[in-house]
Amino acid sequence: MSHDYFRRVNALTATRCWVNNPTEQEALNAIEAGMTNCTTNPTYTMKQIQREPDLVHPIIDEVCRETDDDHRAAALIQRACVKQLMSRFEKVFDPECRMDGLVSLQGDPMLEHDPDAIIAEALESRKLGPNYLAKIPTTRSGLEAMKFLIAQDIPIIATEVMSISQMVQVCELYLSVSEATGKKPPIFITHITGIFDDYIAGVVTDQGIDISEDIVFQAGTVVARKFYRLFKERGYPGVILGGGARGLHHFTEFVGGDMHITINWKNTADRLIELDGPVIERIDTPTPDYVIQELTDKIPDFSRAWQEDGIEVDEFESYGPVVLFRDSFIHGWQFLLDEIRKRR
Repeated sequence: MSHDYFRRVNALTATRCWVNNPTEQEALNAIEAGMTNCTTNPTYTMKQIQREPDLVHPIIDEVCRETDDDHRAAALIQRACVKQLMSRFEKVFDPECRMDGLVSLQGDPMLEHDPDAIIAEALESRKLGPNYLAKIPTTRSGLEAMKFLIAQDIPIIATEVMSISQMVQVCELYLSVSEATGKKPPIFITHITGIFDDYIAGVVTDQGIDISEDIVFQAGTVVARKFYRLFKERGYPGVILGGGARGLHHFTEFVGGDMHITINWKNTADRLIELDGPVIERIDTPTPDYVIQELTDKIPDFSRAWQEDGIEVDEFESYGPVVLFRDSFIHGWQFLLDEIRKRR
């Protein structure tokens, strides 16, 4: 299989691709293909158990001999699995700019309401290596944790971002803390485009909303493009990171942007490589007014994401697309806890 596609994207545009939740072999494939960084989330160890149980079960057994606390064990197992990815990406890690070769780790999703717990997990995970990237939810608690971690010069992904309001809050926080402390760690602000699309499509189905599927299909993409445009117009620091891809368009529709996008290797990156399509810049593709009008008029949760003041900080955690995303994390973490109990 040719690995030219992402290298052509790298050569012709400012767009960069990361690999999400890979196996070790997928991580190696991604590096060979020119993908620059790696994301994981709290479902990562569950997926590794499902895909490569013979590799993960010895880690679980060893950790279970070290601690009787299942929750502590889950955190240690997750770190051990992510550490293996970090060792692979060290070969492309740039210690000067700290922008390439990073691997993200997000802690126990059941503790997301506690900023002190988020901070403690990040400080412990930082010991894994210099290419560690803290992945922090953009909620009230997560923003409090980010304030501390930015001052500690720890690279961050602001995750679970579904709305313009969340992006603005993260960027303004970063500017404030950076000005006060002089610290400017790399920061990546996500838009979880695919999960947002899943949520909006679910609302349309559940509520029987009369709107064209062709318009609903565009919902996440048009929010993400506005997200990117405002970010660039205001000169905010950091990098926009697309995520939650559910189709090839969640990469190809953003090509040309000075942004990064994280995708799964299987069924997304490998398909793009196989198709080896033309590299066409689509980030500035205009959205017809009628598409925005239909979405904002008929789907209130789309309108909340679209408007800069559509969601208050205290509402971030309970916003529907965020809840959908976090619920998947809790499911993955519970799967790991159940596996620990089975192995004891």
